[in-house]
Order: sequence, then C-alpha cells, then structure tokens
Amino acid sequence: MNAKLFIVFLAPALTCGGGAYAQNQESSDSLTRELQEVIVTAKQPATKLVGSTLVSNISGTSLADLGNALDVLAQLPMIKVVDNTVSVIGKSSIEIFIDGRRMQDEQQLQQLLSSNLKKVELLMAPGAAYESTTGAVLKITTKRNFMEGLSATDQFQLQRRRKWSVMDYLGFNYLIGSWEVFVNGTITHNNSLAKGTTTNTFIYNDKETVVGGTQQNTYPTTTGLVKAGFNYVKGNQGFGGYYRFNPERGDFKNTGSEWLDKGPIISREIKKLTTGHNHLASVYYENTFSDRDLLHFDGDFRSSNVKNNVLTSYPNSDYPPVNSRDESNSTLWAGKLYMNFPLWNGQFTVGTQDSYTHTTLDYRMLNSTVEEYIPSSLTDARQISAALFASWSRILGRFSLSAGARYEYVDYELTVDGKRDENVSRRDHLVTPDISFGYSFNDISQLSLSYKMAVVRPPYSRLTGSLSYVGLHEIEGGNPSLHDERMHDVQLFGMWKSFMLQADFTKAIDTYAYIKQLYPAPNLQLLMHPVNINVSAVSLYAVWSQSVRHWTPNLTIGIYRQWLTVDDTKHNKPIFSYYFDNTFSLPRGWMITADMSGRSEGDMHTNRFATTWLTMDVSVGKTFFNKSLTVKLSAIDILNTFNDDWTMNTNGISVDKRQNYDRRGVTLNLIYNFQPRQSKYRGKSASEEELNRL
Repeated sequence: MNAKLFIVFLAPALTCGGGAYAQNQESSDSLTRELQEVIVTAKQPATKLVGSTLVSNISGTSLADLGNALDVLAQLPMIKVVDNTVSVIGKSSIEIFIDGRRMQDEQQLQQLLSSNLKKVELLMAPGAAYESTTGAVLKITTKRNFMEGLSATDQFQLQRRRKWSVMDYLGFNYLIGSWEVFVNGTITHNNSLAKGTTTNTFIYNDKETVVGGTQQNTYPTTTGLVKAGFNYVKGNQGFGGYYRFNPERGDFKNTGSEWLDKGPIISREIKKLTTGHNHLASVYYENTFSDRDLLHFDGDFRSSNVKNNVLTSYPNSDYPPVNSRDESNSTLWAGKLYMNFPLWNGQFTVGTQDSYTHTTLDYRMLNSTVEEYIPSSLTDARQISAALFASWSRILGRFSLSAGARYEYVDYELTVDGKRDENVSRRDHLVTPDISFGYSFNDISQLSLSYKMAVVRPPYSRLTGSLSYVGLHEIEGGNPSLHDERMHDVQLFGMWKSFMLQADFTKAIDTYAYIKQLYPAPNLQLLMHPVNINVSAVSLYAVWSQSVRHWTPNLTIGIYRQWLTVDDTKHNKPIFSYYFDNTFSLPRGWMITADMSGRSEGDMHTNRFATTWLTMDVSVGKTFFNKSLTVKLSAIDILNTFNDDWTMNTNGISVDKRQNYDRRGVTLNLIYNFQPRQSKYRGKSASEEELNRL
C-alpha cells in the first residue's frame, strides 16, 4: 500500500508530458516514411471507435473464415501484408500483441487461425508506455480454446519471381498443467534480381557534368533461426524465458558499368560476402494482485556480429581493384518494469525502461589510393538510456480521455579511432507528452482527437562516420552529427456508419533525409549521406467498407502533402493514392482476394517518386481437414506495373534513379497445424526502439 501511495504521488510529476510515436528511419528511397495515418476497419457493425482505439470484432463475421491471422489483417483497410510482414501505411514501426503478449516473430501470425480470433484492436495514439518510435499498436485477442498436450506446426513456402526462394518453418509446443515448453526452427533461402540506372547531372568546373552507372544486382541469402524456451502460468502469476540464435550468409553481386560525361563506358563488378549471427535471450515475470493490479517485468540481452568483404573490380580497364572489409559488433542490455492499477475511476500505468547499448564498426580500406579520401576508421558508440513513464485513461459516459508522459535521460558517447568526439557526444534530458480525447455520439458515430510529441533517434547505421566506396566517382556514408528528431503530431479521426475520415498534421524538427553533394577529394567525387531537415506534412484519408453477402470491399483514397525547402528547392508536390481490397468468402473453405492500389507522382522528403497507377495482387486459398491444412496460391503484381523510380535535386546535383525490382511472381503456401494452439508466452521486448536502431 505504501508503494502504491508513492506511485500515486509520483504521477502528477510524470504526467506533465508523455511518450509518443514516430517513424522508424529508413533509406531515402523507402515509401514507408510516407505518412502519419492509421485507419482500419472490418465489416460493419463489427467495428467501432472506443476512445482512440478502433476495435474490430472478428468472431462471427466472414473474416473468421479467411485462413490465418495474416489473411485477416491483410483485408483491413490501411494495413498491408507483404511477404508475411505486417505494416500500416505511413507507419514504419508498429507493435503487435497477441493475448497481451508481444509478438516475438512473424511465424506466430501464420500459426494463428482466423477462426480462433476474437477481436483486433488498433491503438491510433499509443501512449507513454510504448517506445517513442511506436506509430501504431495492434492487439489481437483469441478465443483461448486450446488443448493440452503436443502441438506442431509446419509451414512450407515456395516462391518464384526472377529467382527461386524457399522457406520452411517447423515448431513444437508441449503443454501440461501450468508448464509449456516450445522449440522451433526456420531455414530460409531468398534470391532476387534487381536492375537499375543512376544518372547524376551537375555543374563542375563551370560546365555541365554527367556521372552515370548501371546496376544488375543479385541477392542470394541464406538465414536460419533456432528458438527454444519455456513458460509457467498458474493463476494470476507467470514467468518464462527463451533463447534465439540467427545465423546468416549473403552473396551480393552487382554487374554494371560507369561513365563520366561522354567518355567510354567502363565495365564494373562488385562482389560482397556477408556473414553474421546474433544471439537473443529474453525473460519475463508477471503477476496480478487482487485481480486488478498488474506487475510486469521484461529483460533482454542481445549480441550480434556481422562481417562484410567487398571487392570492386573493372575487368576491361586499367583501373586497379578496390578491396574493403568491415566488421560490426553490437551488444544490448535492456529492462522494463511497470505496474497497472485502477486510479481515480480510470486505469493508471507507471514504470521504468532502461537500456545499455554498445556498437563498434571497424572499417578497413585496403586500396592505398582510395584510402587517401576514404580512410579506414574504428567507430565506437555507447549509450545509456533511463526512462520513467506514466499514463492514465478513463471512459466517462460518451467521453473518453487518456494522457501520459515519458521522461528520458540519455548519455551518448562516440569515439573515432580512440578519440572522443565532443561535437557528437552528449547528455540529454527529454520529456514527451501525449493526450487524446474521444466522443461517441452513438454506436455508429464516433470522433477522436489526439496530440503526441515524440523523440526519434537515428539508426546506428546512419550515425557512423565511415565512408563506403560505390564507384570511381561516388561515395556513400553516414553522418555522426545527426541530431535526434522532435516530432509533433495532431490527428483527427471520425467514423459514421460505413465511412471513416482521418486527418493528420505532423511537424518534424531535425528529422533526416538524404542529399548528394560534392566531396573534397583529389578527383571528382559525389557523396550521398543523410542530413537533418525540418518538414511539415498533412494527410487526409477517406475509407468506405461495406459487406455484400460473400463479398467484402474496402476502398481507401487519400492525399499526402509536405512542406520542405532544401537549398531554395521546394519539395511540396502532393501524392494521391488509393487502395481497393476485395475479399470473397465462398462455401467449402474457399477464399479469394483481389487487391488493387496506386499512387501519383509526388514528393516524400527529398525524393520525388514516380507514378504507379495500378498494381494488383490476387490469391486463392482453401482449407482442408477441419482447417488443419491451408493451401494458398498467390500472384503478386500480376500486371508488372509496380514502380519505384525516383529523382532528387539537392546542392545543384540532379539524380535520376530508374530501378526495376523483381516484385512480380507467384507464391505457394502450405500450412499444417497439428492441435494448433497459441503460445502462452507473456514476455515483451524490453527495448524495441534500440533493437530497431541496431
């Protein structure tokens, strides 16, 4: 009781601000940085807005017969499933929970049958209890009708695009009384082929200069996963742990060419061998007191090692080969402890989240001529993070309210070749608030308004000061001087019958984008690297969903428009997009989907992406043996119209990138479940943000 009184008195100090979400940073040609919207629905009246959470009831609807959980999520508007990976449009970082436990790997959704789903909840304004980079939270609740004994799941996937890829997953669970033991493994071999051309045009020595190149890249990779652990759940108390090991090997090959102005075209070949592995150990403890007060602890340890050996050669010229190698090591210790209990007729959560991260990158340039402008370096980064968070929520009649705060202390130290970089190393004290209001007019009309502030730290791969050799006249690198991003987000969400409207405004201070500029070197060199920018953006989306017997269509149309000026160049062209998903649930276990989407040309940060007016994905599936066996055949991008071309104009350098990925193809999935049952593991990641940055 004294501890609870202490927490109650601590709450006002913590709730002066709150945790928020933000985008996970990705490369400059990634569409996942696009928007800040999160909207999702199932057929009416199975979906309703509760505060700032959209709740979709699955049980008893046609969605319950689609196959597995991935099939259900794929047909919810604004949620996309590509290669068994779930994403929300405009949100590059989401968290998924199954029965209150964080999803540990993607196979869990493949094992979970749609007939065992009860409801799906989407938190559009995640509070302070989640990482600041969390853009959306999906909570899946099952019917919990599983039996004791042995269960097994095997999934085989065969994919043909330009190359063959294959995957097999096998998992075993044994449940007896309060104990569960599980072990599973996955072996995957992926291969892809991408083609492209890059042209750089700029003024150099008072004349127009062109640096160009072609690429034909193959990416054969082989990865494995072995995971084993246990759980003990009895009454309101549970604890458990697991260990996971991931080895990987990749053989990258780029066959292409380079040219300068109207000079001869020079053949080029790049070979890159990647080997690595990582270890992850996780434990948790959970206890509920007095049937209402929840105490939860998560602890994680992760270590990884990745080595790259790169050889760039010019077979038909006198240019000497360029060799380089690098080795990166990272270690993470993380812990999260929180308590949830009733307070002031609502629910109050308070806790702490702490981590220690250590990363090193040893880069060695083995060509003495190139080393004059791309030197070898040893980068060492250490970070200590300690956070306190608190959130409170309450529903009062037709009104709902939630508010939270997150205070975080960060001590970041960077050394290069053994010397501390005083311009980059820093100590920060951060407070981020969040607040959300909701009002329900009736069962078919709701409205929600939320504000969030977030602090987003760049991935460690973007903070390195080392440079990489790309070609005779091109370099790529990171930027150790990148600042943490501060993001403000205001979101309005409304729902009326089968229609939804979502409006979003974001203002990002010191987010990052890629630019190209001249690099000081003995000869002509172009450098591509990230820099901090300020950008504001507005998005507006309208959704319609209505079931018609066996057919459930979902139509989403929207616009995204940003305000960004870099070196007197405006990047403000809006992007129009649409998504039209169709589900056909037929008798005898047949399921057909036909999904179409498209977008117009427009700007995202410093990139202007080309138009893709129509792409189409189709799948046909059927269940057998009382839904224990699922067979599904999918055709992706059947019209071969997917477009990922982009241009960029920064520092007087115009870049035209034409790239053709092998997205078009067919996939066969075979899933067999013997006494399928959801894991009882209650552990969650203690520091998802640091894992993503690593």
